[in-house]
Amino acid sequence: MRKTVQRQLIFNAVAQMNIHATAEQVFEYVNKTHPTISKATVYRNLNQMARAGELLNIGSLSGSAHYDHNCHEHYHFICKECERVFDIDSDFSDIIHRAETYSSKNEFEITSCHISFSGLCKNCNKREV
Repeated sequence: MRKTVQRQLIFNAVAQMNIHATAEQVFEYVNKTHPTISKATVYRNLNQMARAGELLNIGSLSGSAHYDHNCHEHYHFICKECERVFDIDSDFSDIIHRAETYSSKNEFEITSCHISFSGLCKNCNKREV
């Protein structure tokens, strides 16, 4: 895949924002300094980078895909109230091992794993009390 200026701008935006941004948030961020970039270019490049493994598409929250520049193995916590996404760097090897054992018995191959937890973040939990 070609490394275009637009592609680098989009990747840098996801990394600098560091909020598991949606495509719309990335577009707004890049558009502030590069108003000629189109929304279609941002969406297309985010999808291509996710397919190439340069970014993670961590799934849809409230109808919008969220992207993560952190591609090392990690998991996510999603706040049900504010919808912020937090990284969890922890060892869930037991769960992964059990899934791999199950898959080998049922003759399918696991190629990726996306584990996320949900609940209330510290700030939203304080508001509930």
